[in-house]
Amino acid sequence: MKYICLGYIGEELWEGMSESAKNAFMDQCIAYDETLRKNGHMIGGEALEGPRNAVTLRSHDGRVSVTDGPFAETKEYLGGIMVLGARDLNHAIQLMSNHPSTLMGGTWEIRPAADLSAMVAESERRRSIQQGG
Repeated sequence: MKYICLGYIGEELWEGMSESAKNAFMDQCIAYDETLRKNGHMIGGEALEGPRNAVTLRSHDGRVSVTDGPFAETKEYLGGIMVLGARDLNHAIQLMSNHPSTLMGGTWEIRPAADLSAMVAESERRRSIQQGG
């Protein structure tokens, strides 16, 4: 089963680390990610730039507004995502509990991936009919 793991880190925690501590931390994280990938658990993922580079889209009264920055006012920000293959939620929790970023105080939100294949197929069918196909 696929799980989407959202990794959060406190900005003060990251900014307060020395360059050598950041490098050692990243080396530990990358090594663990390689272990997850090698064992067939890490399906994909990406790091994200900091919240200063984020924009948030909202729709209100039929108009979309763009706001600089992340949606929530929080001291933690979303630092990256990982798509994880695990037997079940408990297995995903076990795998991410050992991630160095968890052990140093970061946060991971783990959610099952939604299987939208039937919904996509039905939408394609409806749109094909609408287009006369």
